[in-house]
Amino acid sequence: MSSSHGHRLITRFHLPNRRTAPQSDVTTPAALPAAADTRWSTSASVRPAEAATAGLRVLLGVVFLWAFLDKTFGLGYATHSGKGWADGGSPTEGFLSHVNVGPMASTLRGWAGAGWADWLFMLGLFGIGTALILGIGLRLAAAAGTAMMGLMWIAEWPPAKHLDSGAPSMSTNPFADYHLVYAAAIVVLATAAVGSRLGLGARWAALPTVRRNPWLL
Repeated sequence: MSSSHGHRLITRFHLPNRRTAPQSDVTTPAALPAAADTRWSTSASVRPAEAATAGLRVLLGVVFLWAFLDKTFGLGYATHSGKGWADGGSPTEGFLSHVNVGPMASTLRGWAGAGWADWLFMLGLFGIGTALILGIGLRLAAAAGTAMMGLMWIAEWPPAKHLDSGAPSMSTNPFADYHLVYAAAIVVLATAAVGSRLGLGARWAALPTVRRNPWLL
């Protein structure tokens, strides 16, 4: 009887292990991606840091898109009413024609008012602003934004304390100005791939063309 009783004890001790084994499958690596996908696709799971980063993306996009609208229609802010691009004005002439400091001053003055310069500048503002607001094409936006901000930084040339005329340049920092801050912010946003947060980034990334060409993300 002792042998039979011992057998029952062994059976009872082993039964709980068999019943709990299938439950451990819930946390297997194969199940984790599905849970992660649900977390990334539901707005309720967006964490404060992710929401703040997405807010920065949209806010920076508004900066670029507003510049495009003001320069196109002359809304009376940086561009006076009646002098917008749609009214026949040049969005680059006013800025580039007054560049008088830095190693590219003469070259940039030569670009002022050129049709190709106007189109590239305006398409850049519109494309970068739209991409940031919608959360799509952030890599292209980062490349275009960095190039644009880099040229504008060279045009203002913060390292100079005085203009070519000898007048004070009014530069407050020899290196870090808002152009570099904007460029760095766009690069960080593209690197973090925040288009999938509070935007159309997830749908954009799922398009066949974008999946075949990751540089379009």
